[in-house]
Amino acid sequence: MHSFTHHRHNEAGETPAKETKGLVINSGWRYDLGEWFHTIFSFRGTFRKLRQRTISLASLQPGEQVLDVGCGTGTLALEAARRVGLGGAVYGIDPGEQQIARARGKAIRCHAGIDFQVGVIEQLPFPDQTFDVVFSTLMMHHLPAPLKRQGLAQIARVLKPGGRLVIADFTHKQDRTGQAARFHAGGSRLQDLEALLKEAGFDKLKTEELPPPRFSTFPGASIVCAYKC
Repeated sequence: MHSFTHHRHNEAGETPAKETKGLVINSGWRYDLGEWFHTIFSFRGTFRKLRQRTISLASLQPGEQVLDVGCGTGTLALEAARRVGLGGAVYGIDPGEQQIARARGKAIRCHAGIDFQVGVIEQLPFPDQTFDVVFSTLMMHHLPAPLKRQGLAQIARVLKPGGRLVIADFTHKQDRTGQAARFHAGGSRLQDLEALLKEAGFDKLKTEELPPPRFSTFPGASIVCAYKC
């Protein structure tokens, strides 16, 4: 997930345990504070709507195995755990140590048995064909093009045949208008995401677009659900 505070290092000045060529967010509780602020005052609840649409498009079923890549502080993974129930399993990886620490704390408070790990998209620490569903939300724009391709290849590897990948990302900066153009975060074009997914061996793409509400700085977003061939 995207953060409103960007860090390559944690507060102690140490590099994260897993190195990546993508942008690393490592702000812990400040991430959740920033998301709360923008949800209430800037985005008019659209952040929550985006998360719900992402979950819905995945059509999660009880008992499924789920991975959230770039899980941030774990909010979407917690919702996924509620959907798959006790018979399912949810994992989350993120290169930010403080993000993972925050996610683990939230899971403990919610009594959710989610396995959160420090990890990177280009080296997923899971066996082949492990997951029914993989999520990537608001993080693809953090990756340079070669890393996107490498990460999608890793996701395809850990997905079961017929498994679903759901990607959500902000609208590309150059495609924003009005107040939405003021929001600083990067984004992706829907057609670029579709091309990358087809190149990685995914098909049966389903897409949704979430436009910015009137008088909101929410930049808009695209959601793509694709199936592993």
